[in-house]
Amino acid sequence: MKRVVAMLAAAFLGLVPGARAAVPADAWNLYRQKFVTAEGRVVDDVNGGISHSESQGYGLLLACLAGDRATFASIFAFTRTELLIRDDGLAAWRWDPKASPHVTDVNNASDGDLLIAEALACAGARWNMPAYTAAARQIARALAKVALLQRVGETWLMPAAIGFSEKDRPDGPVINLSYWVFEALPTLAKLTGDQRWMQAQASGLKLLDELAKRKTLAPDWLSVKAEPRPAEGFPAQLSYNAIRIPLYLLRAGLADKIRLEPFRQAWATGVAVVDVKSGKPVEPLLDAGYRILAAAMACAIDGTPLPAELKTFQPTAYYPSTLQLLSLSMLSERYPKCM
Repeated sequence: MKRVVAMLAAAFLGLVPGARAAVPADAWNLYRQKFVTAEGRVVDDVNGGISHSESQGYGLLLACLAGDRATFASIFAFTRTELLIRDDGLAAWRWDPKASPHVTDVNNASDGDLLIAEALACAGARWNMPAYTAAARQIARALAKVALLQRVGETWLMPAAIGFSEKDRPDGPVINLSYWVFEALPTLAKLTGDQRWMQAQASGLKLLDELAKRKTLAPDWLSVKAEPRPAEGFPAQLSYNAIRIPLYLLRAGLADKIRLEPFRQAWATGVAVVDVKSGKPVEPLLDAGYRILAAAMACAIDGTPLPAELKTFQPTAYYPSTLQLLSLSMLSERYPKCM
């Protein structure tokens, strides 16, 4: 009976164990050994050795997909005690081992909260742990209160509780489309019964499609006060944030060819940071964890086999290594012929 209940719960969340590709154990062990401390802190080694809600969320999700229950518990223990300290139940986004106190910015980051909630839902379903599921639901409800902005028929996912609204900025609301972790949104809708999460998904996809029709790239930061345009005070670039958008679309099964075409054209000669106004590359991104983003699109759209060197995981820096593991797990699940 317990097994039946667990399977029903998992099916409810779309997270039946085995229905999602696991992160290979050998690759996960390499990642865990390099980036996850004994206390459960996921280290952004290039960014001054800090941790943040995004790194903790990615670590939790990869641990669940790898089936590593002990490491998941360790990462969540650190996340719960060190980051989930805000009065609203969301995570403070930045934790610095060199600072005292360690939390140097108590504002939340909505993508980090989404990743943490998705990972908790995954773990609750996979291991029949109602406490994890309840924690995911609590974060989803708290995030909806501060981050879902309904405006002029659209539902925007705000990047944080403060700093990006019409009250905070003259060009607000300002959004970041890479904060839409599309695979997580249906899960949060099912957890809470709040259909605003699906409305946010629809608004994000609609905006991406509008940009694609204009043959315009999505910059990291976008003002949606009127016609979408690069936000003031940020480089008008598809940079380290927005490069995740194709991966999130692919992982969610939302990889429409037309929707992805601006990214494919921008990366025709290689994955790079790109100036969205000129369409010209600014900085090449040569790490395997970045190059696999273009290869994954080619696999999904054209059936192009993944280059052999991208199939082998060897951790480099935290961020590209994370993107590579998420890409490999997605390709194994959805596009095995490319592997």
